[in-house]
Amino acid sequence: MHASATQPRFDADTVATGGRFHFSLSPNVYAGALLTMLAGLSVGFFAWYVIAVHRHLTPASSSLLLVCLAVIGAIGAPSLWIIYSWAVSRACGSDFYDVLHADAYSYIPLFGFWLSLFTMPGSPASASGLISAVILLWIAIKVAALARFSTMVRSVATVFVATRIPLIIIAPLAGIVIGQRQGHHWSAAHGILLDVWGRWDAQHYLAIATLGYHGKDIAFFPLYPLLIHALGGPIGDHLIAGLIISNAAFFVALAYLYALVKLEFGDDATAFHAIFYIAVFPTAIFFSAVYTESLFLALTVASVYYARRGNFISAGIFGAIASLTRVEGVLTALPLAYEAWHAWRERRGTTLARGLLGIAIVPAGLGAYMLYLYALVADPMYFMKIQDNWNRHLAPPWESVTNTLRQLSGHSLTSSFSVNLIIELVFTIAFLGLLVAAFGALRPSYAWYFAASLLLPMSTASLMSMPRFVLVVFPAFILLALWGRRPAVNSAIVSLSLPILGLFTVLFADWYWLA
Repeated sequence: MHASATQPRFDADTVATGGRFHFSLSPNVYAGALLTMLAGLSVGFFAWYVIAVHRHLTPASSSLLLVCLAVIGAIGAPSLWIIYSWAVSRACGSDFYDVLHADAYSYIPLFGFWLSLFTMPGSPASASGLISAVILLWIAIKVAALARFSTMVRSVATVFVATRIPLIIIAPLAGIVIGQRQGHHWSAAHGILLDVWGRWDAQHYLAIATLGYHGKDIAFFPLYPLLIHALGGPIGDHLIAGLIISNAAFFVALAYLYALVKLEFGDDATAFHAIFYIAVFPTAIFFSAVYTESLFLALTVASVYYARRGNFISAGIFGAIASLTRVEGVLTALPLAYEAWHAWRERRGTTLARGLLGIAIVPAGLGAYMLYLYALVADPMYFMKIQDNWNRHLAPPWESVTNTLRQLSGHSLTSSFSVNLIIELVFTIAFLGLLVAAFGALRPSYAWYFAASLLLPMSTASLMSMPRFVLVVFPAFILLALWGRRPAVNSAIVSLSLPILGLFTVLFADWYWLA
């Protein structure tokens, strides 16, 4: 399907023949069109097969449905292939036909839908498993093809694969070889390969997605479990849906972070260091588990990225979605406000109005959840009051530190309880140090967002989960990336992060409290 680089694949000269115009297309285009058309037919047939198995259709309606879905698939797949390739070629400045040729191979996994003929007709689990496997493989090949034309995608894909695959191996091995901590634990009951990703807070998100809000679950904001519910229904499994959402969001988060750092410093090496450092951070295991970290990171970085580019309405929308994911999402209003003010000083015009509108949009997500709580329990602030179950309440940020020190003084330093307290304290102090450095090294919008994102969880009278909370404070990793330009600093960061990430992965997989 590949044409010589020296041969034109599309003859732009038109030749009038009998009143008609003739265009010369490369055989690659015809081959790709045929491949995608047949792949679309496979999707159409599979959709018909699933519907026919689970619905009582008359022979006439079944035949009509098959024809309609086959036509839709045969036309839709090549259309998607062409539109996507055109968009990629425009975005990456690549040759349209090179992109067409590379992306055509991503449609080969769609032929896997014919395996549905060998599955049990009455088994929805087999259908959902086949759908998940085919779509994931389709996306993976698509990303691999895109990486040929984009340095950013190539770097993000490299970091994602290089850091996620070891965790996928380590976590189940830890569950099998070491065994779980003694005691009764909630389990997703999917076997050890998947079960290790549903620890601790994951049970709350899955319970909300399955049963709705009840009890202490109100402390957890709704967007992530809503997405799990929306995806888990069609594929038939909420845990798998959560894993897909988390890992896909992490990939997107890395892409936005790379783009933001590249925009700020114009340096691919610094951008690569930033995404690599956050991907190997000791608590980066949560990016691949059924937790909100990856989704929240993607939304907050996207908000700051668009604010930095002057797209204040887009920044406000992403900030609003982030505030529907976690309460800290409202903090994206800080960098948005600074960037709007800074842009207005330079350009005047409608900049200030657009900035104010973007800022006003940010709390919309939080407001929507508060309205829901008012309807549910007649208290829009109940998500804060329920924090008492974890001994959290509003307090000055230094009170969380003094409470931790007070607890340490009453326990042996070798107990697991004390070790957890020490870990929380060490991570907090380390990021406080980074915060001080950020005000001298980073753009004010990043530094102030860093300060708010660190001080807000510290203002709950507890440092519990701080190693996980700081994971999404992305300005810290931008700062580390700047320092990581020095080989010695880069080696120190990597050599310190990787072993602790491995240790924390084992602890998480074996039901030991991590963050």
